[in-house]
Amino acid sequence: MTMKRWLDHTVDDQEKGMTVEEIVRQKMSVSGRMLQRLTRSKGILVNRKVPFLKRQVKAGDVISVRIFDDKREQEALVMLPPAPFEIQLEILYEDEYFIVVNKPTGMTTHPIREDQHDTLLNQLVLYWQKQGKSIMPHTVHRLDRETSGTILIAKSSYAHQLADKLIREGSVERNYVALVTGRMQLESGTIAEPIKRDPMQKVKRQVHPKGEEAVTHYKVLASNDEVSLVDITLDTGRTHQIRVHFEYMGHPLVGDTLYRGSRMGFSNQALHAYQLCFKHPVTEELLEIKAPMPQKMKRFVEDRFFLPNFML
Repeated sequence: MTMKRWLDHTVDDQEKGMTVEEIVRQKMSVSGRMLQRLTRSKGILVNRKVPFLKRQVKAGDVISVRIFDDKREQEALVMLPPAPFEIQLEILYEDEYFIVVNKPTGMTTHPIREDQHDTLLNQLVLYWQKQGKSIMPHTVHRLDRETSGTILIAKSSYAHQLADKLIREGSVERNYVALVTGRMQLESGTIAEPIKRDPMQKVKRQVHPKGEEAVTHYKVLASNDEVSLVDITLDTGRTHQIRVHFEYMGHPLVGDTLYRGSRMGFSNQALHAYQLCFKHPVTEELLEIKAPMPQKMKRFVEDRFFLPNFML
């Protein structure tokens, strides 16, 4: 797959009279910060020539924006070396702009220390390097180390700003499935409780009236007196949101000892991001990308709820 380095936009009759800057900002979704960088590096062209940003365009003009800067990517990659050994990644989707991976349990999304080179981003650098490509991955959202499933990664700063906008607008639907302790009282519901850092434990979060807004929707798929299988959708993406909200409800996640969950044979929280849904910001294709549930979690569901060949 060849990386696309320039994105073109042909001005139509309705757009004539707009300025180059207006076309780039409004029609090509370039942020103000990226606009400044592109202007300095001659990354905006009109009919293959460097324009004044306030120039008015005519119908038929071709506006070109550099969306992949090899030099900039190489400089950024100095700070993100490839992983020292390869872990076979399950690639769920990939094009010139994005890659969606089924992140395995136990893998950190990105480095949090300078000497940490075994994260998902390091693995992606290695994955592309073996194809002869120098691509700097940009995280659009994160998953906790022990949470598995779909994670969206941008392949350029331009793609990242497009996806980040979708996230902020609430246009990316993120679906999870979790095992929680006990039988849920309601078959479905919404947990709208603000979340903030726990002052007593740096790594923990808690429900607190002065916290940030956090909204979690859930639907019970199966339950017994010991455990419930729950389908979850997020309106917001706070750190540990699902884990905190279900502990607050009195049903902490199975295996989540940080939030008082019973292990039930799990060494990690039984939480899997099984689906991402969004309209591709460039092609406008509606994408529904699913990640199969980890085998251990799948076997547990089939055994506890007598659901042979369970599929989401």
